[in-house]
Parts: sequence; structure tokens; C-alpha cells
Amino acid sequence: MNCQKLLMAFAAILFSLSNFSTLASQPDSAYVFAYATTKNEAKNGLHFAWSVDKKQWNAIGPEERFMPSDYGRWGAEKRMYRPFLFQDNNKQWHCLFTVNDRDGVFAHAASADLVNWKPQDYPEVIQGNNCTELEAHYDPASGLYKVSWLSTKGGNTQAYEVSTKDFKNYSKPAPMATNKRLNSRVKVIISGSEESGTLKKVPWSIVDGLIKAHQLMAYNAQLAEESYHQDPVKFKDLKPVEVKVTADAGNSKQISDLLMGIFFEDINYAADGGLYAELVENRGFEYNLHDKLGRDPSWTSKKAWSLIGNDGTFAIDSVSPVHLNNKHYAVLQTSKIGTGLVNEGFNGIAVKKGETYNFSAFVRNPEKQRKNLLVRLTDQHGGVIGKTTIKANSPNWEKVKGVIIANNTIKDARLEIIPQATGSIALDMISLFPQNTFKGHSNGLRADLAQTVADLKPRFVRFPGGCVAHGDGIHNIYKWKNTIGPLEARKPDRNLWGYQQSFGLGFYEYFQYCEDIGATPVPVIAAGVPCQNSGTGGAGQQGGVPLEEMDEYIQDILDLIEYSNGDAKSTWGKKRAEAGHPKPFNLKYIGIGNEDLISDVFKERFAMIYKAIKEKHPEITVIGTVGPFSEGSDYREGWAFATELGVPVVDEHYYQSPGWFINNQDFYDKYDRSKSKVYLGEYASKGNALYNALSEAIYLTALERNGDVVEMASYAPLLAKEQFTQWGTDLIFFNNTEIKPTPSYEVQKLYGQYAGDMYINSDMAVSNNSDAVQKRIGVSVVRNSKSGDVFVRMVNLLPVEAKANLNLQGLAIGNQSGRQTVLSGQPGDKVATPVTTELKVGDNFDVTLPPYSFVLIQMNKAEKKSKK
Repeated sequence: MNCQKLLMAFAAILFSLSNFSTLASQPDSAYVFAYATTKNEAKNGLHFAWSVDKKQWNAIGPEERFMPSDYGRWGAEKRMYRPFLFQDNNKQWHCLFTVNDRDGVFAHAASADLVNWKPQDYPEVIQGNNCTELEAHYDPASGLYKVSWLSTKGGNTQAYEVSTKDFKNYSKPAPMATNKRLNSRVKVIISGSEESGTLKKVPWSIVDGLIKAHQLMAYNAQLAEESYHQDPVKFKDLKPVEVKVTADAGNSKQISDLLMGIFFEDINYAADGGLYAELVENRGFEYNLHDKLGRDPSWTSKKAWSLIGNDGTFAIDSVSPVHLNNKHYAVLQTSKIGTGLVNEGFNGIAVKKGETYNFSAFVRNPEKQRKNLLVRLTDQHGGVIGKTTIKANSPNWEKVKGVIIANNTIKDARLEIIPQATGSIALDMISLFPQNTFKGHSNGLRADLAQTVADLKPRFVRFPGGCVAHGDGIHNIYKWKNTIGPLEARKPDRNLWGYQQSFGLGFYEYFQYCEDIGATPVPVIAAGVPCQNSGTGGAGQQGGVPLEEMDEYIQDILDLIEYSNGDAKSTWGKKRAEAGHPKPFNLKYIGIGNEDLISDVFKERFAMIYKAIKEKHPEITVIGTVGPFSEGSDYREGWAFATELGVPVVDEHYYQSPGWFINNQDFYDKYDRSKSKVYLGEYASKGNALYNALSEAIYLTALERNGDVVEMASYAPLLAKEQFTQWGTDLIFFNNTEIKPTPSYEVQKLYGQYAGDMYINSDMAVSNNSDAVQKRIGVSVVRNSKSGDVFVRMVNLLPVEAKANLNLQGLAIGNQSGRQTVLSGQPGDKVATPVTTELKVGDNFDVTLPPYSFVLIQMNKAEKKSKK
């Protein structure tokens, strides 16, 4: 069944359901049974079934998830046990459920219709125990709701009760007799399985709403599952299609000139061992077991380091360090010359013949004997690739430097440091840096990788990350002040993605890179709450920066604005100047929050931060957040909250299938233009093949069409190092010697390099009226108002070619030689290279779109004819 037939069938189903009363006898009321199963490790969420007689039960879905658990870390948590559903005196529905068998919290959510739920709360009602078998009821004598549960830790079962009037504030837990509980759960048979849950009699309209909601969700899921694997059947008899595009020169609108940007996050080893050019891993000996939560016993201060030779020892000390922020250092004790330290780099050290590398280290020689250090690069067989000799004679910490010129090209060299005298020597912050960095900056970026990113021509750079920015628990929130200043003073920290950030690539370097590539900096700061995927310091966002510490936290954000924009004589502007940049970095945007659960804790802290920035720096545009998904409770609540505060821009995120992007090209067409603008901060189509890139390309034509409401967009993640990839969908893959752009990268580049700020409306007529066919042809016409150039983008996601006629009357193109760039291939291709050729263009011309292709047509501004 093609997409058009599916639409017709679904419309017929909805019509029949909406007119059910005229077609059949429907009951006035029915029973709703709410339950959860332990399938999929209890992660399937809240289910419903209905019955008119409490005997024959009809599962909706049969197990449609009407509400998931948001508690805890993805993968390990997000579980729902034994939900308890009840309705309050105001006809509001409430659901309580157990989140695990350890924590003294329960989950609470509310809904008006059982379909749309508000964000969940997790009140901590008891310490050192758990909350199971939850129940609640209204006590008319006190006018309060009573919530009770069983705590079962230690093998003992004790009932407790708390009271509340608003499900926000709770009394202290009081022990109660187990037999005083209502024990109102029932058991029913659903599809042959016995389930336990709560049963309520409701008007039939409630059941009807649940059924329709399920059918809509199932239909949308079916559309999202569409892929090119179905095309041979879906388009079996499809002939080449004809497309006529007519541009309406009189119907244009200004769109954002910041639409195409990039988002950098230190995931997949994108920073250390990636974009940051340092070649020595664990240069400060600060790796520790906690970085990987104890799962890797080798992840210690000695990680990537070893001893060469048998006549010495290598120990880690922390007495009198170079700086308190880097308290560990190596102590090398040798009894024979030839013994030394070896660093293996980030999966090897890649060097090129003839290239120059700067070596540096902090060294302390506690002995009076003068010592030299032989520093050399060697291959796996001991062959010397380059070397230098360094004097290390100071009894106090001293930074020493040297230069090594490589005599060979090798991808897996090692760095050796060999004292030329016996005895003891201390070393820290050992560095090997290529002189050939991007723009030649010291402590700079890997030149080829930074240039590959720069070639996207991003209008902005969002940094330092998403989940990385708000960290794994309150104490892991990213602190920008720890990332500036001398390298030895920067304070490394655990990366939420399971390794360590040295912060050699810090806020100064981010701002510098933005300036180098002509991009607007968009730093993102946590909204006073940790990542909703936190696994430490409280699960989810029920924890936040204590309110008594929020003034200090807010001041750090205001200090960041001063660091970027302040005068060189200001407190923080001076620190920027001391780093080598006396002129301001011209910060205009700042993101507050990332994928946050829109909880009361979040709202309170975000509002404090937002109001302070608005008061102190009205020139700064704050970008808010509307949760981790493009639908659901946090999305709805986030938009309502942003509207209430008047937040100028909100950050939306979604990772969807290609089918979703194809079938949701109208996503922003229906957005209210009077509300917040949108920054689509993270999106991708869950894959790296050409078909993924084309589904994103056709969606981008819709983003350009809606460029008046979508101000910014950035694909994510940006970078992924091979063998260290934690997230499969990425824009650029790389290793120590190679850059491997994906087809999605090529699409992003063709949009970024040929961007417009005026959208020209166009009418597209496709010869085949099938909805599935028409959704797979996309077009966008834009003009760059500065150059006058016009760019036409067309996407063909069909397995047959499309012959397009472009009528551009009124755009003053004139007959000229334009350029056509075509990205095409097989839909499953992981590599695709654009091909550019000349093309005769004018007011009316033809273009052929190959099967599975993206075509960009560039037309320069027509030169005015000189008067005779």
C-alpha cells in the first residue's frame, strides 16, 4: 500500500471513529485498566486496556506506551513498575509509579485526558529505603491527598504515608499499618496474560480518545519506518516523473542568514585525540578510574604511559604539584641510562616527514646532578624518527621546550623521554604539538580536521556540547572558568560520555576558532540542573544547583559575557587579553539549558538565569530549551514556559528516521510566528548512508522555506573518531591520519557554502499525483541579497529520474553559464562525492535529477547591460 492509500485509509478510520455514534451503539461509559509490564526490562511504560463488563478486556495497542518513565539514565533506568492511576476532585488524572527497588522516590505525573501527560516529578519521600506498591486517595476530613507505599529494603516490609494538597509539597513520611492501606489494585487477563493494575470507570469519550491516539501514533510510526528498502515494491511500476517549478519573484521573504551552523560536542573523542592537536594522551597524568566509573581498570594516571628499559621505576605522586588543578605527576627513578618514559599517544602518534613538532614539559630535578633529557619519536621497532635534547636542571618546576623534526611519515609513533643521567626526576604536562595547526595557533587545532569543518562555512558554532555542558550530576556541570588560562592551571574533568576532558580545547580556543572561520559563537551553559541522563548526584533533574548557590552560578555566566565582550581592562576581559586577544569576541547569543526535563527545579533556575541576563545584558539573545524530543510532555511544557517568559529563541532536538524527515516536511509550516524563534540544535536521520543525507536534504528545503521562524540549525554529532565512536550517526569520521566525510557532510556543505537570506516562493507540480512520489521531490529557491546570486536546490528521493523544468521569470537571471552540482548514487552508499559541471541557465531551462540525488544550481547575479 503506497503512502497516498495509507493516508486515505487512515482518514477513513478517523472518520468512522468520529462518527461511531451514528454507525453503532456505543456505551456511555467503560472501564479503563492501567498497568505496566516487565517486558523490555520494564521500560515499556504505561499501558491501557478497556472493557464494558470487566470480563472481556481489549488492550489498546495492544501495549501502546502512553507515558514512558523519565527517571534516571538511559539504558540503565527509565523503568516503570506498578503504576497507580487515580483522578482527583478536579477531574485531573494522576499516575504514581515505582522507579526502581533502591531509591526513596516515586514518580508522579498528571494528565487531563490520559494521552497528554505533564512532565514527571520525583519527590524524595524517604531516605535509605525504597517506595513500592504505591497508592493514593483523597481524605475529605483533612482535604489532603494521602500517598502510601511499602518500603522493602533489608528484607523488612514497612508501610509509610505522606500527605499533599498539590503533589508538589509532601509531609514527612509516617509509618502506618499495612492493613490500613486500600490495596485497591486488581488483576485481569489481557491477551492471555494476567496483569495487575488499577481499574476506573470513565466516560466512553476517554476510551475513544485513547484508541484514536494509539491509531495516530501507529500510523506515524508506520510512516517513519519507510525506507529505500521498500522502494522496489512501493515504486515497482513508477516511470520517470516530470517536475515543473515556477518561481514567484513577487512572493519572497527574508530568512535567517544564520541558518546553517555546526554543533561541537566532545563525544566520540572529538576533542582530545581529535580536533585538539595535542599528540600526547594523558599528558597531565590526571586520568582516573572514576572517568569510566571504574569499568576500565587500566584508566589510571598511568594510562597511555609505560616504562622503557628494566633499570628504573615509574610512580605517580601528588606532593607539591605544578598546579593544584593538576595535582598528579610522574616520578621517574633510573639506575641505568636507557630507561625512560614512553607515551603511545591517542592510539598512536601520527607524524609526517619534514614536519616540525614542539615538545614541552614541566620538569623538576630534585638532585644537584645536572641532567639532560633525550626526547625522541620512535617507530614500533625502535627506529628513531626524530629527536631533541632538553636540559632539566632546576630543583623547582620549570617548563622546558624542544623541537623535533620528523624524518619519516608514520601513523603509530611513540614518544620516549630518556634521562641521560641516573637518579630521580619529576615530569608533568608532557606535550607534543605539531607546529602546523589550524591558522598556526599554538595550543591549536588539528589543521586538516579543523579545515574540513571550516569548509562547511558555518554561520555559527555551538559549543562546548549538549549533555557535556550540563554534565553527569551537579558536580560535573561544565565550568568554563576551568578551561581558560595556562594549560597547567586548567582543571580536567570527567566527560559525561565516559572519558576525560583535559580542557586544552577550552573556551578561549572555541572563541578563537569561531573568529577564524567567521562564525558566530554560541556557548551553551547548563540551566542550573545536570543532564536529564545523569547517573550520579540524583537521577534525572530532580537535583539542581542549590538555590543559595544560584547567585554565584549566575555570576559565572555574567562573567562569561564579560570574558567575551568586556573591555580589556575589565576583570574577565583582562584574562582574555592576557591570553592574546585584547579585542572582544563579540558574543551575541548564549544557550541556557540542553534537552532538559521541564521540571519545577529547571523552571525555577532557568527563570533566575534568564532574568539576570536580560537585566544585565539585554543585548544578548538567550536561547532556551524545550526538552529532548520534538513531542511529548517536556516539549509541550517547554514551549508553554518559553512563551510565558518571552524567551526569544528555543532549542529543539530530534534524531529521527529518514522516513520521519520525508513525511514531516510541514513540521514548521504550522508554527506560530508570533512566538519564540527556533534553533534546531541537534538533528540527524539515524544513519550515514546517501539515503540519510537525501532525507536531510529534502528536510532542509523545508527549513529554508521556514527560515523566518527557524533561525539556526546544526547537525549532530559533528565528529567521530574511528574505534572510539559512541554514537553511530555522525557527520565526519576520522582517525589519526584520515578524514572521512559522510554523504550528510556533503549535503551540509552544499547548503552552507551556497546560503541565501531571501526565500523565493515557488510552485512545484509533479506529473505523478501519488503522495509518496510528491513527498520525495523537494525544491528550494533562495537568493543571497549581498551577492545577488540565486541558488536552486532540488532533491529526488525516488528510484527513477525526474525531469525538471525551472521557470525563473522575474528573478533577473538572464542567459548565462551557471553551475550544477550533483550528489547521487545508490541509496545505501556510505561515500558519495559531489560532481560539479557547467549548465546553461536562464529564465526557463531544464534539469535532470538522477535517481536518489541532490542537485544544486548556482546562478550569478545577471550583469546589467550597459546603455549605448
